[in-house]
Amino acid sequence: MSRAQRLLDLIQVLRQHKYAIAGSVLADTLGISIRTLYRDIESLRAQGANIEGEPGMGYVLKPGFMLPPLMFTDVEIEALVLGSRWIGERADDELAQAARRALSKISTVLPADLKRMVDTTNLIIGPSTDQKTITIDLGAVRRSIREEKKVEIAYSDDKHKNSHRIIWPFALAFFDSGRIIIAWCELRQDFRHFRADRIMSWAPRSEKYPRRRNILLKEWRQSEGIGEP
Repeated sequence: MSRAQRLLDLIQVLRQHKYAIAGSVLADTLGISIRTLYRDIESLRAQGANIEGEPGMGYVLKPGFMLPPLMFTDVEIEALVLGSRWIGERADDELAQAARRALSKISTVLPADLKRMVDTTNLIIGPSTDQKTITIDLGAVRRSIREEKKVEIAYSDDKHKNSHRIIWPFALAFFDSGRIIIAWCELRQDFRHFRADRIMSWAPRSEKYPRRRNILLKEWRQSEGIGEP
């Protein structure tokens, strides 16, 4: 393993922990000696990483540090390219353009050999299955989720019965054949899944819903018997 890859791996491990992690645990996780770990921590600090702690106390990385240049494995590059291309083909215009911009930003700071991989990776997104027409703005849906705002919708179910509901949207699922909004429904007092192509209107309200979206997502996962990702 190269030193650059080792430093990147150390940064990634530290980012996964909100609280101090013992040096011995870090060394075991990375498969390096404790002396190498101490040297690597000092190297990162010299490059601007705000790593707090000392031997015997554990270490924690404060937010805001990015190790330049960005380093990825070949498979990680393929994953980034494939994900960006999938979003570019399957998502709404705003998200598709954001994915292309993000990949372009990453590409500009990669070493030359990795940049060539981005440009030459031969991963192709196949044709999509038939998707229903969505009339609402999925960008507005994502904003409502980020802002944790209640939304009033007009909805037509699978029996073509129309209803008006106030929902608390907290997740948007992308399936190849459609988009599903996962929300708490005030009408049903339960979690519900709403097909985006059946929503006729989307009107965000001013008030926030009373529980954080990460809490709602956790409760929904439990109700569906889905484990944490």
